[in-house]
Amino acid sequence: MNRRTLLQRPSGLLMGACLGVSSLAASAQSGTNAAPAYSEGTVLLPQVSIVGSKEAASKLPASGYYLGSDELKKYNISDINRAVRQIPGVYVREEDGFGLFPNISLRGVTTERMKAVTVMEDGILSAPAPYSAPSAYYSPNVARMDGFEVLKGSSQIKYGPYTTGGAINYLSTPFTQDSEGYLKLSYGSYHELIGHFWYGDVKDLGDKGKVGFLVEGHYQSNDGFKTIDRAPDFTDTDNTGFTRVEPMVKLFWDLPTSVPNRLEFKYGFTDLDADETYLGLNDGDFRADPNRRYSSSRFDNIQTRNHRASIRHIVHPSESFSLETTGYLQYFDRNWEKLHRIRDTSIAVSPGSPNENRFGLSRALANVPGDTLTITPDAGAGVAGGAVVHAGYGILTGTAAGNLHVRNNNRSYELYGIQSVATKELTLGGMDHEFQGGVRYHYDQVDRFQWEDVYTQNAAGAITAFAPGAAGGAGDRIQETHAVALHLQDEIKWNKFTIVPGIRLELLDQQFENGTRVGAGTTGDGNQEAVAGGISVGYELSEKVNLFGGVHRGFSFAGPRSSINNNLSEETSLSFETGTRYNDAETGVYAEAIGFYTAFDDLIVGGNLGGGGAATTENVGDINSIGLELAAGYDQGRANSWAVKTPTRLSITLTDAQLDGNATNADPESIFAGGRDGSKVPYVPEYQLNAEVGLEYGKVSTFLSATYVPQTYTTAANTRHQVNSTGTPDSRVGKTDNYFVVDWTVRYAFRDNTTLFGGVKNMLNREYIASRHPHGPRPGLPRFFNVGLEMNF
Repeated sequence: MNRRTLLQRPSGLLMGACLGVSSLAASAQSGTNAAPAYSEGTVLLPQVSIVGSKEAASKLPASGYYLGSDELKKYNISDINRAVRQIPGVYVREEDGFGLFPNISLRGVTTERMKAVTVMEDGILSAPAPYSAPSAYYSPNVARMDGFEVLKGSSQIKYGPYTTGGAINYLSTPFTQDSEGYLKLSYGSYHELIGHFWYGDVKDLGDKGKVGFLVEGHYQSNDGFKTIDRAPDFTDTDNTGFTRVEPMVKLFWDLPTSVPNRLEFKYGFTDLDADETYLGLNDGDFRADPNRRYSSSRFDNIQTRNHRASIRHIVHPSESFSLETTGYLQYFDRNWEKLHRIRDTSIAVSPGSPNENRFGLSRALANVPGDTLTITPDAGAGVAGGAVVHAGYGILTGTAAGNLHVRNNNRSYELYGIQSVATKELTLGGMDHEFQGGVRYHYDQVDRFQWEDVYTQNAAGAITAFAPGAAGGAGDRIQETHAVALHLQDEIKWNKFTIVPGIRLELLDQQFENGTRVGAGTTGDGNQEAVAGGISVGYELSEKVNLFGGVHRGFSFAGPRSSINNNLSEETSLSFETGTRYNDAETGVYAEAIGFYTAFDDLIVGGNLGGGGAATTENVGDINSIGLELAAGYDQGRANSWAVKTPTRLSITLTDAQLDGNATNADPESIFAGGRDGSKVPYVPEYQLNAEVGLEYGKVSTFLSATYVPQTYTTAANTRHQVNSTGTPDSRVGKTDNYFVVDWTVRYAFRDNTTLFGGVKNMLNREYIASRHPHGPRPGLPRFFNVGLEMNF
């Protein structure tokens, strides 16, 4: 059987392999009269996690954070950006106001679509094609999660392929221990409706073992907070929101064997339809109305479909040994129809000639009311050379005639793999060891088959003609990666010390085909490999105080085409951290201080997100990131046994992330274009603060959360002026605004199992430029009200 045949049948092979492993393990451990090793009313094993709990996070010999369902429910969080704000060392670049497309930075790495962060759900890679297309347009929905975890220290070495930035693991709703259900209904501003339901049960089958199931559904929709300009043929101006539907089912079977032995199955689906755009505003229009959208963006829409499934087998042959094997697959399709460029049809040039005016969106936004375009003589159209005034801004706003080129970024992704992790506990030389070894085979692919439609607009902004594009004419590329990853780690406990050395190896085989379905095209193949290692050390100074430190080497990879054509090296990092924690469970006092330093080498950076330039991916150079993470919590009411509890929390991050040398991208549309030695890393502020105060009395609780983030540069050129590295006006260059955002919530448990809640996000209605990418200034979420009801049954 050839390789292409194997790739066309991933699901059967994968599920067959997992079932084979499971059956062998079950057979090896079962006996004719074996008694099930379960106690009544309990679930055999917990959900798969990388931190485990708040208590476990406080004992880690590295930097790790755990946010559970209580924290997420507290503010009715459906936006991952709002959730991670309270974690020191984590920065976000908002894009759409609702967190549909998160851009998260850990300790100063680039925020580009989280491509330097390993993102997982229940320990399984969740990006559509993490090796072949690192920049993700899908991220798990935090609103349906039971919690999530973040690792930034050397303990992340177990989780790849991206170990320069860290790891985020989303925790889906776990199996119940008995018949149990949950229902939440919420209504908010802009007609937002959220519904979340799950129900699970466990049945004891006697000598056939125990089975359990969980069914879940999550729904969210709203009209969006932006308003599109009217046009003669367009009046649906308020429809800028989205609808997201997510069903899920999980099953388990605890086999009737003499040792714990479980099979788990999970299937989930996400359907997203969002009237979202890449197009922002120019600065003047933003200050007048940040929630405006130009009429030229009215065709912009993204639709995605995500199917994901996994089968996991877990066996504990003894109390000191466990083996977990997981087969997984995912199919993801998306098409983002978005305004890509415009053309001033009043300038007579030969179609397809070098003078054909396809005007950059960010350039049009930065130069108002017109832009000077210099053209050379074009004999074919009888045009003399010289400078002409361009109507780019008028075309965007529907006040000038021109063509709107709407790119259909149609792509499909697939991934599948099998991973196995073995854990063995033993005592050697007076020290307790927990050895862990893991291996993963992974395949992923991205198939880009795009086209560009053209809408002809008259001077009044009405569409007078439509020309569909040819499939594949705006992008025809297939990229695929076969990857084998191995890791080894030993957690050593000796007296008051915890020592965790680890090593990771990744071997990649990559291929690409470019343009082969619409012409002769090109192909290529290549290999990458990288080794990362690290060690962390913790010391328990007392029951309440521990010290820790660590060092580790990380790596990140480029996609196949960029790596092969541009001969890119993997991005590497060398990271150091040291810190201390104080945790008093009785009084609720918690404090943490962590210092870190990371040196990034051969940073991998692409062209601008959604830009019309060369989009060249390059090794741009080096970055040094140094910082301090502070967190503290105290409940004076709890500490003094008051009737009223008064939980308070504060987190502060100080970060100095600078380019070391001339780390720059040759593509002028890249956010790293124009970088110089000492330039600040784009979108990484020098500091940020998040604070929370709360009151809890009887059945009533209320909380106030405040976040302050100062201005940041949006490109490595580090200039306030909207001019890129070639001297061309560009609305993506400049700074964001500083912002102070306050969220408030109140909850009333009027019954033991029923809670009413309400709240306000961005209570002060702060208007601010949250990002200048992909094309021009974009706002954060304005003031947003919501009310709802939660019920457990």
